Amino acid sequence: MGVPYPRLSHPPSIEEIEALAASALATIPDVLRRHCRNVIIRVDDFPDEEASQEMGLDSPFDLLGLYRGIPLDEKSSTHAVTEPDMVFLYRRPLLDYWCEIEEDLAVLVRHVLIHEIGHHFGFSDEEMDAIEAGGGNA
Repeated sequence: MGVPYPRLSHPPSIEEIEALAASALATIPDVLRRHCRNVIIRVDDFPDEEASQEMGLDSPFDLLGLYRGIPLDEKSSTHAVTEPDMVFLYRRPLLDYWCEIEEDLAVLVRHVLIHEIGHHFGFSDEEMDAIEAGGGNA
């Protein structure tokens, strides 16, 4: 039985994870992707201290991604933009989880990116789980 993943000689860099995220974003249907044009996608090694406290993390490895911003369903024409909407992907937790689940890294990055973009659209975790499981639609 062959190895299902390419063997890597080094952990993927932030830039390589960014490239996977860009490829994943390109697979999102245009009807949704056009609403993400102003969303900044950023890859960091770990969540910052503010995110760690806000999410009540026991370990910085506990968070794979995070959406920061105001969901589209909460914005109005009078909404003053103070900070851009951002999706953070956390490289080290992603790589750690990837080693545990033995799934293709590109598939994992796409899953986390789409999940966080779902928050941009105002979907709850439960709604996104139902959509992924085929029990709902966006």
